[in-house]
Amino acid sequence: MAKNKARILVVDDNSGIRAALKLLLPIHFSEVELISSPKELMSKISSFSPDVVLLDMNFHTDINTGNEGLFWLSEIKSKYEEIEVVLFTAYADIAVAVEGMKRGAFDFIVKPWDNEKLIDTLRKASLVNKKEPKPTESEADSSMFWGNGKAMKAIRSRVNKIADTDATILITGENGTGKDILAREIHRLSDRAQKPIVNVDAGAITETLFESELFGHVKGAFTDAHADHVGKFELADGGTLFLDEIGNIPLHLQAKLLRVIQNRNVVRVGDTKEIPIDIRLICATNKDLEKMVAGEVFREDLYYRINTIHLHLPPLRERIDEIEPLAKLFLGIFAKKYRRNVSEISEEAWELLKSHPWSGNIRELRNCIEKAVILSEGAILTPKEIELKSIQSDSGSREISSEDSLEETEKKAIMAAIDRFGGNLSMVAKSLGISRPTLYAKLKKYNI
Repeated sequence: MAKNKARILVVDDNSGIRAALKLLLPIHFSEVELISSPKELMSKISSFSPDVVLLDMNFHTDINTGNEGLFWLSEIKSKYEEIEVVLFTAYADIAVAVEGMKRGAFDFIVKPWDNEKLIDTLRKASLVNKKEPKPTESEADSSMFWGNGKAMKAIRSRVNKIADTDATILITGENGTGKDILAREIHRLSDRAQKPIVNVDAGAITETLFESELFGHVKGAFTDAHADHVGKFELADGGTLFLDEIGNIPLHLQAKLLRVIQNRNVVRVGDTKEIPIDIRLICATNKDLEKMVAGEVFREDLYYRINTIHLHLPPLRERIDEIEPLAKLFLGIFAKKYRRNVSEISEEAWELLKSHPWSGNIRELRNCIEKAVILSEGAILTPKEIELKSIQSDSGSREISSEDSLEETEKKAIMAAIDRFGGNLSMVAKSLGISRPTLYAKLKKYNI
């Protein structure tokens, strides 16, 4: 077989590995360079112009020990987006390598490696920019999956009736049921589709910045206000404003939000001028707002103002018939995205998928299939790759009782997710459907 003309740069601090690769890679690739330290990486990229970087995940440096590979991956991608990166990792660091693929790595190779697989992976990586560009966003997040269940058919019928109106909508449902996707679908079907939909994670905004973020501020309004700032309401003018996690807004700030929603104008912090806004408002929460109103922690007038139309997304455990089509959808999407030759799910794996409680709902199913596809070796996903047994056993020690309060339920869910993902807070936040700032706030709140 003729040599591939790609340029390969290897970064690994193990002299034995470099020696082995110095013998192997030049047989298959025209130009190969090997360096021992990532400190030389950026200058070597500049002078050598590699097509692919084979990057070790761990080095003996003082930079974010244990995650050096992710750091240098980000450095490469921020400056040389066209260069493909293949991560070189020990078995124990597979979870970090999976995170690396989500951040833009082409693939990962586990040490000790198989020569044929290594060469094949590097060859495929070298061809990426000679073919179609890779997707910049997962197709799994871009469209609404309705399914054929009775509840979802009813929601779809109602959405079709209200989408082209300006009615304010409240979407409720557990984390991971797809509230944000439903909001985008309503916007897509509306007369405002050509204008922006502005997403706001209301639970992630600190109290001190609440008014500034939502309503804007003028230069000099406070110490760090060095220039005028347009708030989210103004940015959504003519389009849709999606306020997620509205149940997390403190009571004393709810009055300010209500005033803007009622009057349809904003006053920037530090100014007196009223700015009219034309928005369609969609709110979402995983909380029981009626109970919060009864407990006097959510304003009744605000509740009725945002609840003109109420849409409730049922949890996945109540939509068992949709697990199979959803899993197949995600399988096709991620097999294409990660260039895996996997197209089926074994009967044993199906049994696991259908019996799992899916506390994280569709988001948990999506993450499960994504990880399984990344780790797949053959054409069929097996229980070993699905890994639901370990997920169930990890979370089993933190069972949620029907007697638990909202706070106790939330705390147990967070602790279970921390156990499940080994303390990886990015994965914890993603599985719970919240932002990292929101997760940090909740960790502090519950003293976790």
